Amino acid sequence: MVDRGASALSLPDDWPAHPDPILALNRMGSFDWDLDSGLFHMDAQAHEVFDLRPDEYDDNPMSLAVRVPNAEAHRLDALVAQAIKDGSENYGTYFRLRCRDGSLRWTHTQGYIRRDQTGRPRRIIGIVRDATEEMGELEARREQAAQDEARRRQTNVVQLTTAALAHARTVQDVIDVLKDTHGLTHLGATSLVMGLVEAGRIRLIAEGPAGSFVPGTDITRIDEPYPMSEAVRTLSPRFIESPEEFADRYPILWPHITGLNITSAAYLPLIAEARPIGAMGLLYSDRYGFTPEDRNVLIALGSSIAQSLMRAMLYEQEKDLATGLQQAMLPRTIPSVPGTDVAVRYRAASAEGSLGRDIGGDWYDLIPLPGGRVGAVIGDVQGHDTHAAAVMGQLRIVLRAYAAEGHTPATVMARASVFLHELDTDRFATCLYAEADLATGVVQVVRAGHIDPLVRRADGSCRRVTVDGGLPLGLSAEFGQLEYPVATLELDPGDTLLLCTDGLVETPGADLDDGMQTLTGLISAGPADVWELADKLIDVAEDRGGDDDVALLLLRRRALDAPQSGGRLQQHVASGDPEALTQARHMIRAAVAAWGGRERSDEIELVADELITNALMHTEGSAIVTLRVLTGSDRRMRVEVEDSSSALPRRREAGESGVSGRGLLLVDLLSDVWGVEARGGGKCVWCEFVVRERT
Repeated sequence: MVDRGASALSLPDDWPAHPDPILALNRMGSFDWDLDSGLFHMDAQAHEVFDLRPDEYDDNPMSLAVRVPNAEAHRLDALVAQAIKDGSENYGTYFRLRCRDGSLRWTHTQGYIRRDQTGRPRRIIGIVRDATEEMGELEARREQAAQDEARRRQTNVVQLTTAALAHARTVQDVIDVLKDTHGLTHLGATSLVMGLVEAGRIRLIAEGPAGSFVPGTDITRIDEPYPMSEAVRTLSPRFIESPEEFADRYPILWPHITGLNITSAAYLPLIAEARPIGAMGLLYSDRYGFTPEDRNVLIALGSSIAQSLMRAMLYEQEKDLATGLQQAMLPRTIPSVPGTDVAVRYRAASAEGSLGRDIGGDWYDLIPLPGGRVGAVIGDVQGHDTHAAAVMGQLRIVLRAYAAEGHTPATVMARASVFLHELDTDRFATCLYAEADLATGVVQVVRAGHIDPLVRRADGSCRRVTVDGGLPLGLSAEFGQLEYPVATLELDPGDTLLLCTDGLVETPGADLDDGMQTLTGLISAGPADVWELADKLIDVAEDRGGDDDVALLLLRRRALDAPQSGGRLQQHVASGDPEALTQARHMIRAAVAAWGGRERSDEIELVADELITNALMHTEGSAIVTLRVLTGSDRRMRVEVEDSSSALPRRREAGESGVSGRGLLLVDLLSDVWGVEARGGGKCVWCEFVVRERT
């Protein structure tokens, strides 16, 4: 044995002069390992740490093998060897030793490596201590940290899912959030099913991923033995913690889902406003059982999903109501007007926010009028809600009624403004009314605070038609400014009149004139077909989005295919002017002969003379006589006599003198068809005569 005294090295500077009492007080033992001799000396406290009696240890490290398991011994040897090789001065580690009773306990050791002047390691001195309590506390902290992390992950599941659902507006949006791969990942589930309660049944609305649908479960009764049915029926969740439990509790369902490798499942009732609206099932393939924390998180998650689902259902119900109301207020169909191609479109607003913003007050209308005329209307009631749609519907009806009564465009607009002002509402409306004579192409336009119309020529060029306008409907009546200027423009065959609301033109932060210029360019570059052009313009509005709805009306004059005037003459006949009456007779006779109706000239002249005479005799004003030729399925000559009286003509029996009461009898007898139309404050009596085609 090497002389230990001769090879002794100095102790560390901070090593106590008498360490044993201090170490004993701290339940630490010390050791002195002579690397030259290989002897490993331990004090009495170290013996206690290793659970050895003094007679059981002979200073040979191999004697510790009975207490230090092989794996731990190899790890300790490697640690010390590495510290010596690296030139380290100390090392420390935790290891396990096996006590006398066979149990394992944690121990901590720390050693100081002493070297001679050449750097050769000669001696290791150090301490050992029982670390069972310390490692127990460390393990407890680790378990607590793991629990905190699990709780944080569970909370994140609720937060992430709730955040994603916050953007879901429709039921399908909710389904998409939950079925999405990331959604399933957030939920920690392998598969998902969801159903809504409808009339005592559960209708499956979602299942994912693909291939997880169970045949025959798309609609199930609430009293059937399925987990979703039980969750709805009992208003409490169903947690299934193993495949065996699933097979035992739901033998009908289990055979259909064995291919999904399900290890556990949670079926949650979706409860909103204290009633079940559906149920959701989360199926797992990588977990067994649910801790109380897991169950609480899933129940909270089900509540969040239920609220989102209820919000989406209410949104869809209100949207359906609003859409139905708006569709009811807009024309169900656009009448076919000979001589025109007409395309109309409507696009609801798509802005985020309040539910009502999916409905607005924009509208369009097309009004067939007598004499080959047609009225086109476009308008926008202030606001985006059901009230705006209701006001819009009433305005559309009165505008149609006033136009059908025969009022001039300016009068139609003024009366509509008075109507809106007297309505129980604080809303106003912008509007544009255009009345087109398809025989001549002349269009009279009146504008009430609305944007200007545009005209696209047959060659594709497009221009904005500047129209002097009045105040919006409702405001003009309130401020007593009911005068609306009338602008006149002409549509040649192939030309298109475009009316739209500002939602097609305006964009946030952009000037209206810039928007009109952009729209003009789009129309010029667009297709010639009015229906394709309307689709393109609406697609542009859809791509742009925005918080305003869009109404659009395109009217193209198609003169070649329509009944049209082969000629038109008009003359004013003043009351008390026999010369004017004679001139009117001569005009009619000459025109009828020139237009190829000589065989019926006497009948036409006699009826026209009768109508003019009646107008002059029974009204206090003058009369306007118009003669025109209409071509279509047959060729007709039409006589119109307008006067300022609203009193309708009546058939009467001839008097005793036999000189009165025969007028309408003659008209009815000689003409092929006749009628009376309201024209503003007066009327128009008209009759038509079928004549042969000219050869």
